[in-house]
Amino acid sequence: MHAPATPVSAFFSACLHQRLGIKALASLALLAGSLVGGLPAQASQLADVQIIDRSSGQRLPLYYHQGEYWVAGQPGSSYAVDIKNRSRGRILAVLSIDGINAISGQAAAAVPDDGYVLGGRQQWAISGWRKSDQQVAAFYFSHSDDSYAARTGRPRDIGVIGVAVFREREPQPQPPILRNREAQKSSAPAAEASSADSAAPAMPPPASPAASAAPSAAVAAESRQATAPAAPAPVAPRLGTGHGALERSVTRTTEFHSASSSPAQIIRIRYDSHANLVAQGIIRAPQSAAQPAPRPFPASPSGYVPDPPAY
Repeated sequence: MHAPATPVSAFFSACLHQRLGIKALASLALLAGSLVGGLPAQASQLADVQIIDRSSGQRLPLYYHQGEYWVAGQPGSSYAVDIKNRSRGRILAVLSIDGINAISGQAAAAVPDDGYVLGGRQQWAISGWRKSDQQVAAFYFSHSDDSYAARTGRPRDIGVIGVAVFREREPQPQPPILRNREAQKSSAPAAEASSADSAAPAMPPPASPAASAAPSAAVAAESRQATAPAAPAPVAPRLGTGHGALERSVTRTTEFHSASSSPAQIIRIRYDSHANLVAQGIIRAPQSAAQPAPRPFPASPSGYVPDPPAY
């Protein structure tokens, strides 16, 4: 039994990383509660993603600015990436933190490789860098120089969380097996060969060329977002994600065959400190109380000079 730091949900997880698009991390969640909020849901979305402050168990509010979503992190605070499968079928969620795959530690790619498999309607909070099938190293907001990406020589993409979501390929239905008892008696070898051919497993259908070649609307949207005007420079060091203390997170291996080599949905959330987001205009600065206008003659007229005390 593994319980994440978020107090509203507890579940058993079983998952491990995928290699060559065959194996994937599967989490079998027995959900005791669910979180609300996150990105605005649309009918075409497979998954919802939200960032959870693990110290409070609350989701971090999202701010929309110039086509992108942002969250404000507190340096030193641990967090989790909560993913909810909105579909009835299984999905593969490939998690990228600062441009690094959170399972393999390699440069992240939006391909159906190392990721987490979620069952239908399942929700799971991923709380760290995967270290083994038993442990993760906690995610926490750090100064950019102390982030895992910077410490491993990859500071280029610090400050972004990405989730690439893939549908599972539906199994090809088996054709009915026609048998003729008289023909089977007269030609047993032929019947045995026919039966063997019919019982052979069907080859998996190839991915649709259109699905493989044409990026989804979410991918196209991300490409447009990447060309958005750059925000003003932050006033303080940027935030990254650190490599924190080891925590228990039991996992196992499962198989997942993606319906396409390209993701059906890409979710992108950028993050930085509250001060930097205010400086960049992403979060509106709180309005200070209006100062009263100065008075030329502040003393109220009393007529004549008053008596001193105890006169």
